[in-house]
Amino acid sequence: MQSELQALEQNKTWTIVSLPTGVKPIGSKWVYKIKRKSDGSIERYKARLVAKGYNQVEGIDYFETFSPVAKMTTIRVVLAIASIRNWFVHQLDVNNAFLHGELCEDVYMQIPHGLEGFATDKVCKLTKSLYGLKQASRKWYEKLSQFLIAHHFIQVPSDPTLFVKKTSDSFTALLVYVDDIVLTGDSMAEITNIKNELHHTFGIKDLGILKFFLGLEVAHSTKGITLSQRQYCLDLLAETGDLGCKPSSIPIDPSLKLHHDDSAPYTDITGYRTLVGKLLYLTNTRPDIAFPVQQLCQFLDCPTQLHYKAAHKVLRYLKGCPGSGLYFPRSSDTQLVGFTDADWGGCVDTRRSITGYCFFLGSSLICWKSKKQQTISRSSSEAEYRALASGTCELHWLTYLLRDLQVTLIQQPSLYCDSQSAIHIASNIVFHERTKHLDIDCHVVRERLQAGLMKLLPVSGFQQLADIMTKALHPANFHRLLTKLGLLDIYRPQLEGDCQDTSS
Repeated sequence: MQSELQALEQNKTWTIVSLPTGVKPIGSKWVYKIKRKSDGSIERYKARLVAKGYNQVEGIDYFETFSPVAKMTTIRVVLAIASIRNWFVHQLDVNNAFLHGELCEDVYMQIPHGLEGFATDKVCKLTKSLYGLKQASRKWYEKLSQFLIAHHFIQVPSDPTLFVKKTSDSFTALLVYVDDIVLTGDSMAEITNIKNELHHTFGIKDLGILKFFLGLEVAHSTKGITLSQRQYCLDLLAETGDLGCKPSSIPIDPSLKLHHDDSAPYTDITGYRTLVGKLLYLTNTRPDIAFPVQQLCQFLDCPTQLHYKAAHKVLRYLKGCPGSGLYFPRSSDTQLVGFTDADWGGCVDTRRSITGYCFFLGSSLICWKSKKQQTISRSSSEAEYRALASGTCELHWLTYLLRDLQVTLIQQPSLYCDSQSAIHIASNIVFHERTKHLDIDCHVVRERLQAGLMKLLPVSGFQQLADIMTKALHPANFHRLLTKLGLLDIYRPQLEGDCQDTSS
């Protein structure tokens, strides 16, 4: 606590003034946290002074609050490119990041506990942002953005949290997630220079080679980079008491169609929501559970015992492979390939279809989604075409992102679809009664095709990789498609030592 107060004083976060007439100051509280390493061991004890921002009044104490954070897809793309090009990948943590933001509003706070020797009518007038304030995250992002732009970084339009800097002999990319920073590039001298500039201005903790980021475990080897959430998965199994359960070979029973059934309600609704929320975060590195988690998310309002058993089935599947994760090989090329699929009328309650897609950069899986469509489709062709439109938009954004990262694709991006009718609708400029209500989706896909931004190619249903994102599959089909997604478990005995830290 004393260390935190000293940091606040050195940063000149506030000035002590008399409380103006008619102003009600906000309160503050101390928050204590144990910071842990990736293996679960204690790194340090932390105390933080937090303002009670929920007492702030919009239009008086704050105005805009939005602050972007890096997309998980962007993180995966950056790591995949870093693996292919053998870039250095380092991580930084900004000390007391939110304290650097400068306030333009007049915000008054009561004297916090631990700060003694002031009269009762005195308050703290905040000159810089403090954790807990509504605008704190936005102010910090503005401060960091201004600093990076002043040091010749360019904020890319495809993702505002990604900054790149290109010189005659180096390329550097910087990715921001609140106060966690990933720094990668082909020049160690440039990376070191940026670290020094950041430390001089903000004060940073240099964490060295990227190993643990937002709960994601990163392992480096001469063969590639792996991304997993093993410790997160094991902690989840320990919390639910499933560490000793019998593993399952598949995450969801293919004979089960989840819907709002008449079975006994599950009493612990909050517990169900917490479990599904944690599984949802686990899908950042586990595309194999994307579909079952999407299904479980449909029943957060009134889960039943059947829904909880389905969630427990996912946990049993995770018990068998907690260390499985994404693998970005260094030998991969830079061809962008996508697969789109749909399960017509897959939702029993609403009869809406399920969209699924996945994208690869060479051999690296960088993006996927399983989502229920917004409207009902009257035919399988319509459902497939809506999925194709969603995949086309994602492909278009990925090409922008890769362009901003100075990646030249070796071939025109390809999108594979297993519906011949959807391909014909996209390729032929004709509208009739079955497609007139798909007018916008048709134009989205056709415009990209005619502009030469992608190729639309057929694929057999047997080879459709996005099938795993749209429906529950039997074990043979599930594992056949899973092997093609390029997942790797470096913790299995036969692969032990395959990916190791190269910091030495």
